[in-house]
Amino acid sequence: MQSARAGSFQFAPTGNLITARAAHTATLLPNDKVLVAGGINFSDGYLSGAELYDPTIGTWSQTGSLNAPRSGHTATLLSDGRVLVAGGSNSMEAGLRSAELYDPDTGMWTPTGRLNYGRVIDTATLLPDGRVLIAGGADRIGREAAEAELYDAATGVWRLTSDMISPHAGHTATLLPNGLVLVAGSTGDPRRAAELYDPVTALWTAAADLNRARDFYTATLLPDGKVLAAGGNFISTRAYAEIYDPAANTWTRADSLNAARAYHTATLLPDGETLVVGGLQNYGTLSSAELYDEARNHWRTVAELSTPRQIHTATLLPNGTVLIAGGLNNDNQGTVLASAELFEHVTAKASGTSKSVR
Repeated sequence: MQSARAGSFQFAPTGNLITARAAHTATLLPNDKVLVAGGINFSDGYLSGAELYDPTIGTWSQTGSLNAPRSGHTATLLSDGRVLVAGGSNSMEAGLRSAELYDPDTGMWTPTGRLNYGRVIDTATLLPDGRVLIAGGADRIGREAAEAELYDAATGVWRLTSDMISPHAGHTATLLPNGLVLVAGSTGDPRRAAELYDPVTALWTAAADLNRARDFYTATLLPDGKVLAAGGNFISTRAYAEIYDPAANTWTRADSLNAARAYHTATLLPDGETLVVGGLQNYGTLSSAELYDEARNHWRTVAELSTPRQIHTATLLPNGTVLIAGGLNNDNQGTVLASAELFEHVTAKASGTSKSVR
């Protein structure tokens, strides 16, 4: 991808989802298609349907449905190319224990064990050894959880690991280059807490606290191994951003976002910049997007979404474009979206306008 410092950007419409959805998941498969699963909308409620986006033709097609409808779940691409979906909520239960696997070769979902603790708004992290770490979340009565567990894809078994030092929900989890997992933030106290999980020892140790309390923010692993935390909620939406340095175990203030936002997405682009899109600002939904340049410690506003959206998904495609799909537009009626669009780099040439993402 060309340097983000040159040219301009646009959001271009692509094929609509078959079913409008928010609070769903999107996973880039080894065959370069994008699997969207579950979510919720106002007419159908909690969704079990899943669909595939083909970036070569820009269209969506149905694939096998989940065994259980769910939203607010996690989806993890496993080392063997299957996708693990776990937890979430549905009309019967807030904090599901069920989990299932999607096989791209068959397009089918199969149950795979049960979580030891039902949970929603938790995190799932693929570890270097192929296991998946599920951490925190909220249970059916809204309790923030400190429990963590591991999924073994080889056996389909869930096993408890050591509890986190503090409960976390609405937090983030980031696999660091040193193999540790950084967990930070929460919907409940302590909102600033951060900690590190070591898959070798199966123990959690305290990390430096965030400078600002936050939940429903984004954490992006930067090319130099540091972690960018941006936006989120605490009393009101935040524009505050900060960077975690694993070597020094410190959080340092970064340039603030141009717009305070939560429930947005953040995507690391091939050129090393971080794209933040949409989200909630207090009571309104945003259409704005901005790019963070770590070298200059600077955010700049770029193209606007065609439709304001929050609780959507953003998926980096192999050609460097970013697929933005679904979400909620908190307008007067409250609209769950079926629309999708592509963030792409545009360069102007003498013969006309050319789109380039290489």
